Amino acid sequence: MEIAMPQKTLADTLAARETIYVNCGHPMCCKSTKLDLQALIDRLGRDHGSMHDDLIGLFVCSSCKAAGRDRRQVFFTCIPDYEGQQRARNRDWKPTFERGG
Repeated sequence: MEIAMPQKTLADTLAARETIYVNCGHPMCCKSTKLDLQALIDRLGRDHGSMHDDLIGLFVCSSCKAAGRDRRQVFFTCIPDYEGQQRARNRDWKPTFERGG
């Protein structure tokens, strides 16, 4: 049986300079925490997946646990490196001084 490789790894996410937040799904909490991707790589390995299904079993809301609330599923928010994308777009841009039609 062949094991499928993750669609996107923690190393891919770090290299893309993306930011991932883990969010509590409990309506009385809704806590959000930025993940330390390098710490996750050190703990889980560079090739560990960084998609929802790869990470979901690793996180529990400590605030809800301390407050005695029932456990709710967490979810993730991935923020792209918008500044880096903008720099890359503008790097090759050269002004033209031609007048349009």
